[in-house]
Amino acid sequence: MTAGATTVRVLIADDHAVVRAGLRALLEGEADLVVTGEAGSGAEAVALAARTGPDVVLMDLRFGGPEAGMDGTEAVRRLAAEAPGVAVVMLTGYTGRADVVRALEAGARGYVPKAGAPEELFRAVRAAAAGSVGLAPEIVGELVGHVADPARSLSERETEVVRLVAEGLGNRAIATALFLSEATVKTHLVRIYRKLGVDNRPAAVSEAVRRGILDLT
Repeated sequence: MTAGATTVRVLIADDHAVVRAGLRALLEGEADLVVTGEAGSGAEAVALAARTGPDVVLMDLRFGGPEAGMDGTEAVRRLAAEAPGVAVVMLTGYTGRADVVRALEAGARGYVPKAGAPEELFRAVRAAAAGSVGLAPEIVGELVGHVADPARSLSERETEVVRLVAEGLGNRAIATALFLSEATVKTHLVRIYRKLGVDNRPAAVSEAVRRGILDLT
């Protein structure tokens, strides 16, 4: 580490122990990066970050297992409230535009695919720690369309509605599930159709899947 260089303290959050071990080995191979802890769930990551105050949390987007109630995007929101000085870099196998946009809107400072080069990971972590945004080149490409036409991105509520549509729920059932009126659900559907460029429920689901907004696998 060169004289005057700043050490970046990193917390790794991923539900796979082998992945965490691999990330730790990569990060600790860099003189200025130090792993201060590991978390196996979004909730654990929020609690540990709030308690220990790392510079950056390297956060998986989607957690599995019995504690999968909080995904990475929700964990970012919680961190913004409970540990506002901590930057978050998302590390994930999902690079669809909707996932990227939701993570950045939640407050993430970086987004790097797991299949990317280690240098992209290091660059994103350092950028986030310095208060900048670190995005892999392919992620920047995903964002171009969103920047050009941000009005076409579904809101979090609209995404919930189209997800329930995909599960086969009618307007009344959706209203009950989300504690909304049927009229509000209909309004959401009109907006969803307009943003996705479709005019019916099956087409909305199909287009949402194509854009990476929904993952039905």
